[in-house]
Amino acid sequence: MKSWLETCCYAVLLIGLHACGSASGNPTPAEEEVTGLSKIDSAKFAHHAKPVFDSSASSILARKQVPILCYHQIRPYKPGDSPTAKAYIVPPDIFRDQMKALHDSGFQTILPDQLLQYLYTGQDLPEKSVLISFDDGCDEQFDITREILDPYKMKAAYFIMTVAINRPNYMRAEQIKALSDDGHTIGLHTWDHHNVKKYVGDEWVKQIEKPKANLEKITGKPVTHFAYPFGLWNPEAIPELKKRGIQSAFILSTGRDENDPLYTIRRIIVPGTWSGTQLLTRMKSGF
Repeated sequence: MKSWLETCCYAVLLIGLHACGSASGNPTPAEEEVTGLSKIDSAKFAHHAKPVFDSSASSILARKQVPILCYHQIRPYKPGDSPTAKAYIVPPDIFRDQMKALHDSGFQTILPDQLLQYLYTGQDLPEKSVLISFDDGCDEQFDITREILDPYKMKAAYFIMTVAINRPNYMRAEQIKALSDDGHTIGLHTWDHHNVKKYVGDEWVKQIEKPKANLEKITGKPVTHFAYPFGLWNPEAIPELKKRGIQSAFILSTGRDENDPLYTIRRIIVPGTWSGTQLLTRMKSGF
């Protein structure tokens, strides 16, 4: 299905970059992490010249939040993994149990384009919708998708840190393209995971513009969704993202921006300590 744009935790903060497949970086606990769409192509929305929907920020904020799950590493624990690092690691058997619980409970996965359309126009979603997302681009995410998500016909969003593409423990460019070709969403997670709140001048080009263009070259599709490193954002970042063609941005469990809620969409990090049943309970209470 074409995207609609084509047709019309409290959580934890990483101190430094955590590496896929290892506990390097020794992250420590802390907070990790719109009035309308930016630069909407008027031709694509000509039939909405007099929209019947309310796209104001207040209306977007009033719509029921969709549960959005954030994963990083899907691998067994290793002896060197610190307790904090384990917050970002979900053993494959646990992940399998969590996905089975979603499937057996009737949840259907949606993708960021569908979520954006719902938030902007109020268009209906499946009654039990969930958005599954993965950050960084760890290589096991590709295998996990083929082994666990695909049999359930689940789709996910992958927010890629482009400095790591083709490096050990991270996905190769051809794997990223394969995910995109299979109907998953490829989003941006900056070049090298630096805190967006600290960007000045040409850093917006280095961290957003060039990595976005790189992913678009790999997938052959527009990249319009973004996940803030550590979930951290500030109001000054939003116009910079809009200027560069980003149409939605994802934080973690902190509060949404009252003026630009499409650029502060909430997610929760799912730890490996939650069973499938516990995940369902946390989703219900968190959204």
